[in-house]
Amino acid sequence: MNKNIGFYLIFIILIIGFSQPFYLVDETQRAIVLQLGKPIGDAVGPGIHFKIPVIQQVQKYDYRILEYDSPPAEVITKDKKTLVVDNYTRWRIYDPLLFYRTARTISRGLARLDDIVYSELRVALGRYNLIDIVSSKRNEIMANVTRNVKKELKKYGVEVIDVRIKRTDLPPENQKAIYARMRSEREREAKQYRSEGAEQAAIIRAKADKDRAVILAEANKKAQILMGEGDALATKIYAEAYKKDPKFFDLLRSFDAYKRGFDANSRLVMSSDNEFLNYMEKIK
Repeated sequence: MNKNIGFYLIFIILIIGFSQPFYLVDETQRAIVLQLGKPIGDAVGPGIHFKIPVIQQVQKYDYRILEYDSPPAEVITKDKKTLVVDNYTRWRIYDPLLFYRTARTISRGLARLDDIVYSELRVALGRYNLIDIVSSKRNEIMANVTRNVKKELKKYGVEVIDVRIKRTDLPPENQKAIYARMRSEREREAKQYRSEGAEQAAIIRAKADKDRAVILAEANKKAQILMGEGDALATKIYAEAYKKDPKFFDLLRSFDAYKRGFDANSRLVMSSDNEFLNYMEKIK
């Protein structure tokens, strides 16, 4: 039993001793070798590598693109409004050796990244008014911030891919005042739009009334002309008919006068020799 225990102990010691000189770097990592606390050589890529036990240690860093979510912070805009900005940064360690020399640990690197991003955001947002930041100028602002942050962090071995604002809020004590002013401005704009609409409506109605009057005048003028032409034509026809047979024309005119001058209850007192009753006498 004691022999078996001794054998296992020796086997474990051999395995540990054999594995000490070798280390594995994953595909998502890059490593640097430290000898007595100082880096030697260049960054080490994926694979199995050799190191001197005890004397050399290995520091590994994630080589992938990472995302850092900064805590919300207050900034002051050009028009003296306070904003609470919540942003994030996409970054990666492109030079592990330079990163170790300047920042050493991930936590210290993130602290430096946070300081630089906040400083650039504060400067950039301070050049614009509140309405520009929350509406039309955000992409332009963040492009400038990303460019400046990338330049600053390059000397730490860090590549910044993008800096973005997730959310912008007003401090609670300022929200009511801002919303009240925004409502007041919108009401003023609404009144202006209604006033301009009423003015345009009055112009359109006046033009429509004018066009109507002109159209009616033209129609009446045309009607009078047509009526005049019709009367002239009728008079001409009557005249031609009278010339052809004056007696027949007189008869028709007399019948027409009888029709219009008498009804069922009409009573006329005339002498028997009245010319108006000439054809009446003949009918009898």
